[in-house]
Amino acid sequence: MTRPSGFLERDVPGFRVRVVSSYLADLVCQYVGGDAHRLRQRFPRVVLRDRETFDGFLDGYADGDGCRMPRWRGRTLVSANVPFLRELAAVIGARFTPASAGRASHLCVIDKWAARGTFVPERHPIALDEREWVRVRTAEPRRASGAKPFTLYTFTLERQHFLVNGHLCRAG
Repeated sequence: MTRPSGFLERDVPGFRVRVVSSYLADLVCQYVGGDAHRLRQRFPRVVLRDRETFDGFLDGYADGDGCRMPRWRGRTLVSANVPFLRELAAVIGARFTPASAGRASHLCVIDKWAARGTFVPERHPIALDEREWVRVRTAEPRRASGAKPFTLYTFTLERQHFLVNGHLCRAG
């Protein structure tokens, strides 16, 4: 799918993700450093895998919580999460001064930030245990009771824990 980007002023390829499992949501939060409370969210170091990934992160962040600057070639990112902006500023080699009195802080990112040489790629494995297929040993139909007819199956699997449509399941 594509979606409009206000920051880039064009349609960009994207994905829609609907998380229907608290287990899967926890995995994503562990992977990218998330937290349910917006002011405790850490900088997602996984975006430092390479420049392309980091540039995509900056574009996406600016599209949601930032804007292009009309008078200079760059963008301003806005957040009340000071530790997040402080860590991001270190990655791009920018100075950062938090706003006072509990207001949202701004971080200015010039388009030529990479010329500073402060970006250092980090190795982050992206393969989760849950990425593998689980072999189904047997699949037996069961009689389903209720007003609506539907088919219900009992599965016998090789592993004890697995995901089905984002839901953690246990065999046995």
